[in-house]
Amino acid sequence: MAQKIKDYYDDAYADMLASRIGAVLPGFARGRFMETLTGQLEDKELSARIGLFAQALGNSLPGTYAQHIVALHPLLGPELQTETGMFTQGWWLSPVAHYVEKHATEDFAASVAFIRELTKRHTGEFAVRPLLAAFPEEMMVVMRDWSLDENVHVRRLSSEGMRIRLPWAKKLTVALERFDDFKAILGNLKDDPSRFVQKSVGNNLNDLYRVAPEKAEEIIGEWEKGGTLSVAARWVVKHGKRNQPVPK
Repeated sequence: MAQKIKDYYDDAYADMLASRIGAVLPGFARGRFMETLTGQLEDKELSARIGLFAQALGNSLPGTYAQHIVALHPLLGPELQTETGMFTQGWWLSPVAHYVEKHATEDFAASVAFIRELTKRHTGEFAVRPLLAAFPEEMMVVMRDWSLDENVHVRRLSSEGMRIRLPWAKKLTVALERFDDFKAILGNLKDDPSRFVQKSVGNNLNDLYRVAPEKAEEIIGEWEKGGTLSVAARWVVKHGKRNQPVPK
């Protein structure tokens, strides 16, 4: 029988994560961390397990959020060398990402810096959303910068993180409230050579069609006025319109 995803986050994983954190963060309360988790995971589903890990981290990390989140950068390890792997290789960082998601607004700069590095190993698409909700103007400036980043995972995050209907996340309307920024970010990414990024941009358009189709048409119309669309942009548009009725 195949192992369920939730079963990866067990007592043995807790011990492994505690060892990794202790190696980079002196003062980490390993005993308190393990006491919170040991024997408490087996009857819980995935989201509850991840939540309990995030709670245990909050109770066990020394200093302020800003202090220990900066100190945890070495925990992340080497960057992914491919577009894939955020869940197959970076799965073990899920509780850390959830912890950041819960506390990100406590220090904007420290969280932005950590999420940018996190997404190169796992994903920051959930962790970034509280920042977009609390600091939409400032965070959309960051997202515009990320849309021009040399790292494909950071570019993809600039799109995926602001999706209106990101799966497994609360609805976020910053795309509508900061539409000019949203439009500029997608414009920066529409010709991206990575299908990984293209898919995210197309999904953003697909989300937009569901809540404000006239705005999706506005974006695509402006792209088309700029001349012949690239192969990448044509794929993005097709993916974005995949649920729209085909004109007769």
